[in-house]
Amino acid sequence: MFESLKIGTSEFSWGSKTYIMGVINVTPDSFSGDGLINDIDVVVERAILFQNAGADVIDIGGESTRPSITYSKVRDITWEEEVDRVMPVIEELIKVIDIPLSIDTSKAKVAQNALDAGVHIVNDVWGLQKDPDMINVVVKKQCPVVIMHNKEIACYSNDLLKDITSYLKDITENLILKGVQRDNIIIDPGIGFGKQFQHNIEILRRLEELKSLHFPILVGTSRKSFIGQILGLPVDKRLEGTAATVALSIANGTDIVRVHDVEEIVRVARVSDMIIRESLGNYE
Repeated sequence: MFESLKIGTSEFSWGSKTYIMGVINVTPDSFSGDGLINDIDVVVERAILFQNAGADVIDIGGESTRPSITYSKVRDITWEEEVDRVMPVIEELIKVIDIPLSIDTSKAKVAQNALDAGVHIVNDVWGLQKDPDMINVVVKKQCPVVIMHNKEIACYSNDLLKDITSYLKDITENLILKGVQRDNIIIDPGIGFGKQFQHNIEILRRLEELKSLHFPILVGTSRKSFIGQILGLPVDKRLEGTAATVALSIANGTDIVRVHDVEEIVRVARVSDMIIRESLGNYE
């Protein structure tokens, strides 16, 4: 059983239930087809729907992180462009959302602006490794941070999970030495990031091995391409496939699932928690 973590006004008691992170992309090129831009009212409405449906966190992203291994590379945007996309949304959501907000970014200046405005969590697909100033931002704010495994090229030894575990162990130990509080670290194996189809399958099969690191685990499988490959379906037809991966992730020890379809996945998590954790948790 992990210790509890206070994020904003919410208490996250690891092991008691599966927490739901709802995704809101304010981008024109989201891989999942849910990108929203230049319509703050729609974004706010979606966030409120997510909260009412049972989301525990809202994750806001202003730059597409679609994996280049699957999709053609998208244009990198500047930190100024990213701030211009996310800050108007964040400023509105802070007024109406009671659950914690997360900023999905690898840029220190974006994270700094978001945290200064009241965002609670930094979710970095590069694990604070891409922008050298990210560690300083997180240490200064002492905020929770999601550290994801990622690689430019999907090249691994004969033991994929050993590679991922070693990578995350090295990074988290270094972050702790630099002043990041251990209790603030959440790890993510990076489904779809620097991974081929079979890698994603193997991670889900062996997810429980990451528990050896003694950090809460976040998994993001929602609508991803490996589900589409299995089912032969486009992005907007992958809900049931996502639900299957979420249930299996919960069975193998995940603590947070990052999803686009909050209402449906809350139901999946509630049933899974009753079976696996023998508890309904704190669902409302």
